[in-house]
Amino acid sequence: MGFKTAIIGGGGRVGSNAAFALQLGKIVREIHLIDVNADMAAGEALDLLHGASFCADQVITSGTTAEAADADVVCITAGSRRKPDESRLDLINRNVSIFKGILEDLKAANLKKDAIIFVVSNPVDVLTRLAREHLDWCPKRVIGLGTVLDTSRFCSMIADAKGLPASQVRALILGEHGDSMTPIWSSAQVGGVALTSVLSANEQRQIFERTRGSGAEVIKRKGGAGYAVGLTIAEVIHSIALDQRRVLPVSSQMSGQYGVRSVALSIPTVVGRSGVLDTYTPELWPKEVAGIRKSAQALDATWKQLG
Repeated sequence: MGFKTAIIGGGGRVGSNAAFALQLGKIVREIHLIDVNADMAAGEALDLLHGASFCADQVITSGTTAEAADADVVCITAGSRRKPDESRLDLINRNVSIFKGILEDLKAANLKKDAIIFVVSNPVDVLTRLAREHLDWCPKRVIGLGTVLDTSRFCSMIADAKGLPASQVRALILGEHGDSMTPIWSSAQVGGVALTSVLSANEQRQIFERTRGSGAEVIKRKGGAGYAVGLTIAEVIHSIALDQRRVLPVSSQMSGQYGVRSVALSIPTVVGRSGVLDTYTPELWPKEVAGIRKSAQALDATWKQLG
């Protein structure tokens, strides 16, 4: 049996872009799209199917959550989109009820016990925690996209600002996927060269501020992000499918790392076939650790508002 990915919200921009990235990746065997708008999901699946002869002979379908029972990864992208002047955490009241409905559908579907629940919907860190607790799922098998997209944006913005090759830039954003995200300049480098020796303090500040505002900028200009988030979703799913054990800043439940517990947020995480295989806690600058703890406090405060 090949590797099956189900995308809930597959008729939307993020879900369909993720499906296209997975098709181009030629690694997963089955892609199953689910959406409250069944016609949109069917249309996206059909559009992808039309390109199958030039791709990897994958099985591409649309349908119900019940048909996702045998999925290896269930990727949840459904939810209301953020407005330009709205923080991700403002989405909480609108998206929690939608999300709980999806989780109830997943319970009814009787998923495989070793399935990975992969949360993309915002606010992703809060919803990752909600998925784990509501489904009573193994914490290592519940992953949020976290700051993988922010990290990709960060590296790409650094490269663009200085004319560097983006694929050689290695710089992390950790903590919350949201306003309290933390740039990790202490280990940032390009081709082994410390980026703090390449970028002035002012350039560092400007690049990070643009990174932090990138989501809102894309929403303002074109209505919502799609391509980059699709690629980052595929990056995580491919690491699971191939047991690549890539170190990615996905969101998962903390158990004391950097003094943080209970909340889900992003630190360097080894991602493989069974989900979270390990986490790393490299030595960071004090202000970076403080940033991660600030994220934890903000996320815990939001969690307590759920009641």
